[in-house]
Amino acid sequence: MATAICFYSKHHGNTKKLLDAIREAEGSVELIDITEQKKADLSGYDRIGFASGIYYGGFAKQLISFLRENLPENKPVFFLYSAGRGVSDGFCRGIGAAAKERNAKLLGSYGCMGFDTFGPLKLIGGVRKGHPDAKEIRGAVEFYKNLG
Repeated sequence: MATAICFYSKHHGNTKKLLDAIREAEGSVELIDITEQKKADLSGYDRIGFASGIYYGGFAKQLISFLRENLPENKPVFFLYSAGRGVSDGFCRGIGAAAKERNAKLLGSYGCMGFDTFGPLKLIGGVRKGHPDAKEIRGAVEFYKNLG
């Protein structure tokens, strides 16, 4: 099954760690870094993932814009994220709404903790050091393998 995962992983590479583990376990996954590639023909993929850290309570705005501009109609999609504040289904609201605009079928989402030094957290050395940890990374791989 041809799969692409479009991602935005800027500050600490937390989300990219999850994606690298997925690609290592399932070699056929294509990773598309949207900071380097603004347009992509996603029509040839059977399913498409969107992954980012959480910024101000949601996925990166750049990733949501990328989805709106590049996601073909009626594609199966899934979401992955890392967050310094914890895990919440609410983080997927914005990107989920954008996917719904394209009549996408949501396969599921996976979130985990991520090292965070945003804003005042930098003054105390950040929070969630060591995350994503090995268990969370394995969890991302298992989530991907179970997408069906």
